[in-house]
Amino acid sequence: MTEPAMETVDSFGMSAERAFADTWSRDILSVRERRLILISLLVGQGIDDQLEVQLDTALRAGELSECELREVVVFLTHYAGWTRGSRLNTQVEDLIERVRQDRSGRRDHRG
Repeated sequence: MTEPAMETVDSFGMSAERAFADTWSRDILSVRERRLILISLLVGQGIDDQLEVQLDTALRAGELSECELREVVVFLTHYAGWTRGSRLNTQVEDLIERVRQDRSGRRDHRG
């Protein structure tokens, strides 16, 4: 790959990052509201890898509590379907357990 092509890739990455930052920093919706919308979209589309990141961020940043995440599961299961809801439930419960372990310092490092 030539040097100018690398500049194009880096420039695109920086532009995309800025666009996302600008989108998240607008003040009409809160970060929490945006996170809920994004989680719903990812569940509806079955994009599990990005969903994991958003769920983790929401819980660790205090945007959503354990109880609220569980309520999201109940709500989205009825709209996204039982299969996706079940998968979401597993993701949420696994995440809650990992975060609890991390916070207590008892993280199981086997994976």
